[in-house]
Amino acid sequence: MAEPGPEVVRKTREILRKNIPAESASALDYGKLPPQAVDFEEAVLGALMIEEHAINKISDILRPEFFYVDKHQRIFKAIQMLHSNRSPIDMLTVSEQLKKNNDLEAIGGYFAIAQLTNKLASAANIEYHTLILKEKYIQRQLISTSAGIIKQAYEDSVDVFDLLNEAESALFQISQDNATRETVAISHILTKELKQLDTRLSADKNKLHGITTGFRDLDSVTGGWQKTDLVIVAARPAMGKTSFTLALARNAAIDGNTPVAIFSLEMSSGQLVQRLVSMETEIKSDNIRKGILSPAEYQQLTSRIDKLRAAPIFIDDTPSISIYELRTKCRRLKHEHNVGLVIIDYLQLMTGTPAGQKAASGNRTQEIGEISRSLKGLAKELEVPVIALSQLSRQTESRGGDKRPMLSDLRDSGSIEQDADIVMFLYRAEYYGFNVDPNTQRDTKNLAEVIIAKHRNGPVTTVNTKFINDFAKFENLDDGNDRFDGFTPSPRMTTITRQSRMNQDDDFGQVKRNHGPRDFGQDDEGSDLY
Repeated sequence: MAEPGPEVVRKTREILRKNIPAESASALDYGKLPPQAVDFEEAVLGALMIEEHAINKISDILRPEFFYVDKHQRIFKAIQMLHSNRSPIDMLTVSEQLKKNNDLEAIGGYFAIAQLTNKLASAANIEYHTLILKEKYIQRQLISTSAGIIKQAYEDSVDVFDLLNEAESALFQISQDNATRETVAISHILTKELKQLDTRLSADKNKLHGITTGFRDLDSVTGGWQKTDLVIVAARPAMGKTSFTLALARNAAIDGNTPVAIFSLEMSSGQLVQRLVSMETEIKSDNIRKGILSPAEYQQLTSRIDKLRAAPIFIDDTPSISIYELRTKCRRLKHEHNVGLVIIDYLQLMTGTPAGQKAASGNRTQEIGEISRSLKGLAKELEVPVIALSQLSRQTESRGGDKRPMLSDLRDSGSIEQDADIVMFLYRAEYYGFNVDPNTQRDTKNLAEVIIAKHRNGPVTTVNTKFINDFAKFENLDDGNDRFDGFTPSPRMTTITRQSRMNQDDDFGQVKRNHGPRDFGQDDEGSDLY
């Protein structure tokens, strides 16, 4: 028998392309049909129509696009509509729904539905059959994505690094879209938690269970930075956000021996290192930048720099980094250097889409919301704390009084507040010209407050630290009176009472407001934020 000519092959492919999903069409270019399991598709649809509760077993797994055959997708969409309306699902109701959707004739009429119900006698193996459909769908997605990457790789006009970033993002998206997390019985979770509790009880009571912040009182409140936490550090310009997070990075890396990744979107890596050197050596950064050092200062620099040189700190100063690129780099750093803390300076300079792509929506608030959700997801995925700096709105400056920030001052998106486990504000009354704090009547010289306005797993309070302006350096107050032992605030610490949805008062004791009246906002339901 003679082989078909090129024209016949071309027409055949055109006909096939019209009748198969778009993501599978690229497989034809390789002379192969896309991965499929038509028999299993028929078996699943038949099972859904012969057993009343079969849909409950697979409704959270199965999606219309898992079906390779178009008519099977239409039938399943009709079944989904019946299920969402709490209507019974059988051969007659599905046929009626298809008729309403104007799809009955397209799928082959009543006879096609009757054939599906005759394929098997029960729905006993429907979950296994569904997983096979899911595997075939993922294979088709991988083929389609890979084909697109190959096609662009041949184009000389395409930036290869943008293409690499898009490829990583596309493959990760396939993984995310098809990831499932099983429901776990409380008995299994309790067993794991009790083992961790036993470890804590037998450990040194003075030992932190998280990554040290380097500040006595902040460690007492938080227990150190905890895995999977998203921490937002926010302040107005010139309050020392970058200096504070550099201190956190330095303390975690040098004192805690924890590898730290810093993503600086605003300052270059050289500028950050100059600040770190100034903080570590206590030499003015301006002198370091200009190269004006006395012999004593140079000796001081060379004698103190060794700790910093050996510190496991990794700096990336890519401007306008996208959340996809950040996620890829963090995974690589976790794999290669076991990074235990990620710091981002700062959140509003990030983009929600890869380089070269336009955002799906022009709404910047929605984009910031997506970024904050992704950062929380990154913290959970890598099991590391993520600290992100954030700007505050100008309304802080326009307010009267002491101008202390509050949650409603967070810029661009309320979802930042919602997604964060801890929200901290930096505040220096001295910056606003207050020589004496109007609320506490204490001297404000070199005093910096770390206001914990939201704490998902602990109290909201204020920790006092020392800020040395010449070196832009944060450190513990040296008078020894600002300790925060356990969860009982000392008299000099400013504490804010908040009734949280986590019943904080039961866990940490009733705390008294002595900070003066100020509103920390409310959540969507109107209850007090914690």
